[in-house]
Amino acid sequence: MEQDWKNGGFGIYIHWPFCESKCPYCDFNSHVSLKIDQKAWLNAYLKCLENASRKTTPRLLNTIFFGGGTPSLMNPEVVSEIIGKIKSLWTVSNELEITLEANPSSVEANKFKDYQLAGINRLSVGVQALNNVDLKRLGRLHSATEAINAVEISNSIFSQTSFDLIYARQEQTIDEWSAELERALSLQTGHISLYQLTVEQGTAFHSLYKSGKLRGLPTDDHSATLYELTQSLCNKYNLPAYEVSNHAKPGSESKHNLIYWRYGDYLGIGPGAHGRVTVDNKKIATESERNPEKWLNAVTNEKMYENCVNIGPLDQAKEYILMGLRISEGISLSRVEKICDHKIKERKIRYLSDLGLITINNDRLFVNASGRLVLNQIINKLTEDTFY
Repeated sequence: MEQDWKNGGFGIYIHWPFCESKCPYCDFNSHVSLKIDQKAWLNAYLKCLENASRKTTPRLLNTIFFGGGTPSLMNPEVVSEIIGKIKSLWTVSNELEITLEANPSSVEANKFKDYQLAGINRLSVGVQALNNVDLKRLGRLHSATEAINAVEISNSIFSQTSFDLIYARQEQTIDEWSAELERALSLQTGHISLYQLTVEQGTAFHSLYKSGKLRGLPTDDHSATLYELTQSLCNKYNLPAYEVSNHAKPGSESKHNLIYWRYGDYLGIGPGAHGRVTVDNKKIATESERNPEKWLNAVTNEKMYENCVNIGPLDQAKEYILMGLRISEGISLSRVEKICDHKIKERKIRYLSDLGLITINNDRLFVNASGRLVLNQIINKLTEDTFY
């Protein structure tokens, strides 16, 4: 059990909580602030990294991910110093992946080269749509032209570029999504994330939805058709789904996200950041203070800024199943047993297999293409009263 995390690897997530504006669909821990003391934030991140390194060394670091929020609002010098500090504290992989999420506005795109010089080697661009009407509906501040330009600039600078699109949007037709996705795929990035629009509690969209003002959302059948079209077009461009919402050319998968899905260890640094880390043979879940000002003050004054909870073996196995079934490679049945000293019940595996939703190949259990449309139900079936 002590070395189970090595099956997934080890990464560090840095959360930058600030945005220029709050998108109406977003339920991430992001905040709008007119004034940010970047030096104070840098010092806080460095202090957290030093604290975390005492618990997690020696071990090999595979990835660093700057997420948010909008990390492309960070000064490149801040990014550079954080990367330098991490490299001084951990042994890093020769193929260390360092990702930064960026908005495609022309102002931020002008900093892409500076981020590359700071050490970023993979950029994830938050495009979300390639038409201006829907970009406005989604609360995005950039235009479709700016989005395309940003992706092309990123392709010319970084060894890896990814970008996000949201589909199953209001009033979106099959023909419209087909043309938009074809345009996106023609940009020739190695990775693309394609998410169906979901209305999350606590968002502006949820308030509109409850009041009956969020019109034109697709039916379940229409959403399923859009999903199937998405898979077909991505396969045509040699970007198969290696995870439910993520597509990549072979070799261009997100190494950092695979650490989550393979149930490795990762540090969560920053307001609201979550982590999973093995310390003294115990898997620990960490969650940082969400409020940016409170988090910064706590770190600066060396007070408690995160909660830590031990995860029991059965819960670890369930988390591994929950994450691992999202990816096309699935889960290892023997690993489940090693984690919790129990097996998944044969009758549940046989039931789902007979329905054609899952496949067993030697030690691997993975969800079939038809099963991905009902993935949550499959996970619930396998993890509720599952082990013996």
